[in-house]
Amino acid sequence: MAATELEARREAYYEQIRPHHLAPLWKVMRSLVAPSPGGRAEPALWSYGAIRDSVYEAGEVISAKEAERRVLVLENPGMPGESRITTSLYGGLQLILPGEIAPAHRHSQSALRFVVEGDGAYTAVEGEKTIMHVGDFVTTPSWSWHDHGNESDEPMVWLDGLDIPIVQLFDASFAEPLGEDAQPIAHPMGDSRARYGAGLLPVATKRQLTSPVFSYPYDRTREALASLERGADLDPFHGVRLKYVNPTNGDYAIPTMATFMQWLPARFEGGWYRSTDASVFSVVEGSGRLVLEDRVFEWCAKDTLVVPGWRRHRWQSAEEAVLFSFSDRGIQEKLGLWREDRSAADPAPGNGGIAGGQEDRS
Repeated sequence: MAATELEARREAYYEQIRPHHLAPLWKVMRSLVAPSPGGRAEPALWSYGAIRDSVYEAGEVISAKEAERRVLVLENPGMPGESRITTSLYGGLQLILPGEIAPAHRHSQSALRFVVEGDGAYTAVEGEKTIMHVGDFVTTPSWSWHDHGNESDEPMVWLDGLDIPIVQLFDASFAEPLGEDAQPIAHPMGDSRARYGAGLLPVATKRQLTSPVFSYPYDRTREALASLERGADLDPFHGVRLKYVNPTNGDYAIPTMATFMQWLPARFEGGWYRSTDASVFSVVEGSGRLVLEDRVFEWCAKDTLVVPGWRRHRWQSAEEAVLFSFSDRGIQEKLGLWREDRSAADPAPGNGGIAGGQEDRS
């Protein structure tokens, strides 16, 4: 059969099976089972200095109660309109003004809060309140009641991270309002940390899917980083990097999202690195550069950055720096999908690097 005749026969066949909701795998095989990771998510940087006025202006446009959660979504430039910061994660900057309460609700999605600016607002989770400060990491487990309030005299902004796209994949979303602005407080502040955060557990403690410690203060995290700084045991790619853990099972604090804090010494030159998890970074201290094969991002304190999965990159610090990050590594590891490439070799000539990268402070 001639090639043109064969192609016409195939096209006729595809039309014939389409009404039966059938399709030929061989036409889409390579896109479904790709030889290497890829996607529409792009590397990105949100300069806090460039967007801070827009975040604060949201407070003039709508109240926290009316919005329920007054958040500016950080949209990945490769996926506009999809409310995704990476393919699998949601990110946004939430503002709460003095005297406001973001009403209590709960939902299937797990959430994290990382404080970017401000001091003294609170989050309440399942009957316990915690006062938040810059650099604090706070979790909201799936289907737990939570509300936010600001009894201080200054605004607060934090980075929200949620596994919304993951829950959407499974069509497993549920949400429910409490019907009250604030939930009843049943436990004293610091109760969960006192019970589970001292390296000791009650003997009868059962393994829990999500960490029973929902507030990880920055002062304790910074102290832990400092103790390792003195040992000078640097990872050549990440500096000193620690993960937040669930004390009942040693897993990540949130089962679907891995969370980390890392310290880079001044003038750190990291090696080229990539891993399959897409990562979101929030700069707590310092400044430097994130170098990718085709661009360079200049970052400083309060900026947010994204590195999609399997994108080769390296960290450079101008001064001592601390960065918080979260990624989908938690769920990838549970599914046996996570992989990393710790090769320190530079990208092939012509593929960018520092010399060929484009500086970006968008």
